[in-house]
Amino acid sequence: MTPFRAIRPLLLAALVAAPTLAMAQGAKPLATINGIVITEDDLKIAQDDIGSTIPRGSDAQRRKYLVDYLVDLKILAQAAEKQKLGETPEFARKFTYLKERAMMEAIMTREAAGAVNDEKIKTFYDEAIRGLPQEEEARARHILVPTEDEIKAIAERVKKGEDFAKLATELSKDPGSGKEGGDLGFFTKDRMVKEFAEAAFALKPGAVSAPVKSQFGWHLIKLEELRKKEPPPLAEVKDELSRYLTQRAQQEMIMKFRAESKVDLADEFKAKPAQVPAQVPAQAPAQATPPKQ
Repeated sequence: MTPFRAIRPLLLAALVAAPTLAMAQGAKPLATINGIVITEDDLKIAQDDIGSTIPRGSDAQRRKYLVDYLVDLKILAQAAEKQKLGETPEFARKFTYLKERAMMEAIMTREAAGAVNDEKIKTFYDEAIRGLPQEEEARARHILVPTEDEIKAIAERVKKGEDFAKLATELSKDPGSGKEGGDLGFFTKDRMVKEFAEAAFALKPGAVSAPVKSQFGWHLIKLEELRKKEPPPLAEVKDELSRYLTQRAQQEMIMKFRAESKVDLADEFKAKPAQVPAQVPAQAPAQATPPKQ
């Protein structure tokens, strides 16, 4: 969230209508409208406000679009001022709302900046992974065919020494793993259907299962490896943790200020609304394994 994203044209005009100060700071004029100067700082504010709506184009084209927008904004704001539109109660209420929203977003942004750095993310990560359960995951190959007779015939060929991966490539009807020699990669028990998972995790590395029937057909499973599931590396979840820490800090700030403030609500609003839970980051991203077999 950025401080000025919500600013609408009339508020924006008020914030950039200080040519004397801009020139005193040595800012280079990009345009002048009836003596009012537009500078690079004004362009940055406009970019933050309407940047997502600017048509695609080169950097030069986008800058020109922003300058044209600010020129029109200044012209119309000056015309509105001459017509005394800024003196109406409606305008005053809207201006107050937009200013307060901009201030809210400014303090939220400042709080976010102080809440997150590499050290805080690393500390949070270390605490999180210490609490992770030691889950086991397996790497296995399988051959999938529609009938029991077919899988029994393949099992006999494996027993006689034929290469499992080669047979999977030739015979498996699984369109995902078949071309990879039946390789399913690493998966946890909950990623596979019950019959398949129980058979796979009951094997020792290098062993081949008896034929296993599931809703997808008949499987022959070869367990390649068992290991304890490692937590995701910090680099992989850093952005997710950063977002969580930012949201947590902002929520705590809001609750602190609420506790310090006197808020009187009309009767219809006095029932406490359901609390929306914070979006805690996933403990580990999904493995790149296929859907349940």
